[in-house]
Amino acid sequence: MKGLPPRHGDGRPFSLYNENRKEMSTNTIDKPKKVTTATLRKMKAAREKIAMLTAYDYSMARLVDASGMDVILVGDSATNVMAGNITTLPMTLEEMIYHARCVVRGTDRALVVADMPFGYYQGDSNAALHNAVRLMKESGCEALKLEGGAEIRESIEKILSAGIPVMGHLGLTPQSVNKFGGYGIRAKEDSEAERLLADAKMLEEIGCFALVLEKIPSDLARKVAESISIPVIGIGAGSGVDGQVLVVNDMLGMNKGFKPKFLRLYADLGTSINDALTTYISDVKAVSFPSPEESY
Repeated sequence: MKGLPPRHGDGRPFSLYNENRKEMSTNTIDKPKKVTTATLRKMKAAREKIAMLTAYDYSMARLVDASGMDVILVGDSATNVMAGNITTLPMTLEEMIYHARCVVRGTDRALVVADMPFGYYQGDSNAALHNAVRLMKESGCEALKLEGGAEIRESIEKILSAGIPVMGHLGLTPQSVNKFGGYGIRAKEDSEAERLLADAKMLEEIGCFALVLEKIPSDLARKVAESISIPVIGIGAGSGVDGQVLVVNDMLGMNKGFKPKFLRLYADLGTSINDALTTYISDVKAVSFPSPEESY
């Protein structure tokens, strides 16, 4: 059909990255076509920062991948951004599989990591493995992210034993918001900071390929990054780590009124979209759209 993009042999359309490969920004090390967990380790060794961003659907994944992003996180924050839930707790495994599958279809280059939803890996390590295998097989994602330290060690080890790459997540773990009583900064006290550092070393020891640190003091985050060999990616954790992650809708200004200290706005799409929509309404009501040139 006229107007359809060129496609792979399996029917998937080529991503924007492939169409604009020569225009992609160059980095300090020669990356392979596809970013892998090994790529991230090499980037840390070369002191090249890792750029990670969320995506939840095919169209956004194509744009994020085309930018040259290193990692795309299919976060359980999809239940906030896409469904309007207040916390990440309502996210189900089936919903995560759907979002991750959409993102995988739109991604050629970036490493695609999916969150394990709340309730699908805590407590029963055998159930955790079963759910992890489902998420990997049915979505096509390339790694999973799990929140927590020593309390979920058995589940992580079981998942790793199946050859599934795991990214850890310490500090503010949103799935534990009710335990914490909010989204405040974590590990400000020495005792909690010591536990976090011990958990980070444990996650490295058992085989996690990377670690996310969320909303902790920057000095502590730097200490963790310098204490372990795996890449440490921060959100609200300062610049002394090995990379950064943000929620794409937040950094593009699509979530009006949400502006935590750690968030930098790189665009104001909320305003741009509103302007476009109001102009469209005006054009329709004034019968200036469609024009003769836009009609058959």
